[in-house]
Formats: sequence, structure tokens, C-alpha cells
Amino acid sequence: MSIRRLVLPMLLVGAASCALRGGSRRAAVNLNAAVPDSFLVAFETSRGRFDVMARTEWSPAGVDRFYQLVSARYYDDARFFRVVKDFVAQFGLAGDPAVTRAWRVRRLADEPVRHGNSRGTLAYARGGAGTRTTQVYVNLVDNARLDTLNGFGFPAFAEVVSGMMAVDSLYSAYSPPRNAPPGAPPGPSQDSITRQGTAYLVRRWPKLDYIKTARIVKEWRSP
Repeated sequence: MSIRRLVLPMLLVGAASCALRGGSRRAAVNLNAAVPDSFLVAFETSRGRFDVMARTEWSPAGVDRFYQLVSARYYDDARFFRVVKDFVAQFGLAGDPAVTRAWRVRRLADEPVRHGNSRGTLAYARGGAGTRTTQVYVNLVDNARLDTLNGFGFPAFAEVVSGMMAVDSLYSAYSPPRNAPPGAPPGPSQDSITRQGTAYLVRRWPKLDYIKTARIVKEWRSP
């Protein structure tokens, strides 16, 4: 079973600008701002905190996008809507559908896999060439096959450096296991999340864990 792609200048103005900010809860972000060589992000979740170190040398385009998304508070209130035991924990569809729509068109350039999908690393979900956007998964185990899956692989861009116990404890009962038999309940619908956001998940899948906030807490830049 492959990782499924999740529909997944300066700040845009007018209506697009409002969508990127997501109203008063979102932060305006300069998409041309210089990105650090590495930075630490604190994820406060319904299961506790975990910290992620993003490393530009692993995936420059992926890290740039992650910096923009976290700076814009994109991941605040996002659910971990696909958690497959002994595989991955996936998130990245915004709680506000307007915010998801504003970012999903900003696709990332493809990159080679410079660092593998070892336990605790993060990578973008993708379904083919030029399809990475905002959707991210955390490897719950070593997933070396994802380095080359479907001929393109999934480049890791960051890693959990503390709090992996919180990631391991994310609610997983809604997601079908790997190699689930035909006809198994599919779990939350990505299309419905895209259209309805958190409202759909709270109504249909109330036990999902979620990100309260994701904030950059430290940066490292070359002199």
C-alpha cells in the first residue's frame, strides 16, 4: 500500500491573502523570507508535545514549504486523520477548508531522496511527479521501501527529536491496517476533510487526535 497523496512572491493580497491567513487565527507570512539551515518546531497536541527538527540539507524545497506553513500557523487544529499502526501517522489538511484550498495549488518541485524514511522522520505525501503540497506523515517504524516506492520515493525533510511517545500514542482505530482486506472501512475521507475541514471530522470521527499549535522555537542560520 502506498502513501496516498492528500489534496493536497510575497503574501498574496485580497481574498487569497485572507485565505492564507485563515482569518484572525492565522498569521500572515512572507513566502520569500529566507529560511534557516535548520529549525526546531514544537508541536503541542492532544497527546502531548513532540519536537521536530527540519534539515534543509535533506530536502531544501520541502523544508522551505514547512517553514512557510508553520509560520502561517497552517497546522493549528489539524487532525491526525490517518494513523496506521507500524506504518505512518499522517496530517496536513487544514481545519479551515479555505486555508486548504489556498495552499493546495502551491505544489513543490520534486527532489531526490537524500535521507531515508527511518522511524521518526517526516516526509510529504505524494501521488506522482510534482504533487507534494502540505500533507505530511511521520514514520512510526523504519519504512525503507518508501525511499524508492513507485519509482520516485518520498524524501524525508525532518525528524522527531523528542516526544516520539506522543506520536506513537495517536489514536489509530479509525484507520484500516496495512494490507486490509477488500471492503474494510476506509476511515476518514480526504475529500470530505478538504471540503468541510474540522467540522466533518468532529462530527464523524470525534476521537481523532489533533495539533493544538505548531510553532518554530529555535533557528540555526549560516553566518
